[in-house]
Amino acid sequence: MSGSHDYIISCCSTCDLTGEHLASIDVRYLPFHFFLDGKEYPDDLGVTVSYSDFYTAMANGADTSTSQVSVGEYTEFFTSLLKEGHDVLHIAFSSGLSGSYSCACTAAQAVQSNFPDRKLYVVDSLAASSGYGLLVDKAAELRDEGYSIDELRDWTVENRLRVHHWFYSTDLTFFVKGGRVSKIEGVIGGMLSICPLLHVSSEGKLVPVYKLRGRRRAAEKTVSVMLQYADGGENYSDKVYMSNSACADDAESLASMVKEKFPHIKGDILINSIGTTIGSHTGPGTVALFFWGEKRTD
Repeated sequence: MSGSHDYIISCCSTCDLTGEHLASIDVRYLPFHFFLDGKEYPDDLGVTVSYSDFYTAMANGADTSTSQVSVGEYTEFFTSLLKEGHDVLHIAFSSGLSGSYSCACTAAQAVQSNFPDRKLYVVDSLAASSGYGLLVDKAAELRDEGYSIDELRDWTVENRLRVHHWFYSTDLTFFVKGGRVSKIEGVIGGMLSICPLLHVSSEGKLVPVYKLRGRRRAAEKTVSVMLQYADGGENYSDKVYMSNSACADDAESLASMVKEKFPHIKGDILINSIGTTIGSHTGPGTVALFFWGEKRTD
């Protein structure tokens, strides 16, 4: 686990990486919760309820909702980590999308008094899904390169807005259900095959930016905005992560377009599933792209 490192990096399940990925980079995580037809489950990265079963249930009309990590859960989690004798850097889910960052800060303040000799830092990622995962993954890389916990905390705060998030949805049903799109817009959008393209703002909030007709145009526009914002443009040479909610073919299609336009990407494009917390709000049919670029502004 963390034996080879002198501090622990932790995050929440809303980073939308696999459990295997987090274990391989030695990052601990704490699950959010979701409800499927009134029954509560942990968002444990597809272990208790597979992503396939979850999105099938949603498509069949199941009611879904979510609950964030409570102060009590954070308190228990941080206490268990500090008892191992290591300092902790917790990178939290965007405060623009959830109150979990605030809960983590409250818990950290309470726990810190019981471990006066230990460092416990909580950083707001201002990120979501595998964009949050991309930030966490980079933090683990820098830890392995020798960054101290203080250096890494400062780096994360300074660079978190460099992670770009672009989402488009081929199915507006759950955007209407969640109130993000009006019913009239949903009907018209469905008739015209409108795919809204959204990004995560500098405040960590999900904001619609473009409305495209058809998934092909949405994918092309996504590649276009990456060209506009990515470090080095066509010469981008860092990692690219993607996530999708039960639309793997659309994700693979976008990935092929990105690879063609950006031949110097570091490694292969990693395609993850949008987890049950974020997926409860997007529903099936959402494709997301994440990369490093200039700082996000509105």
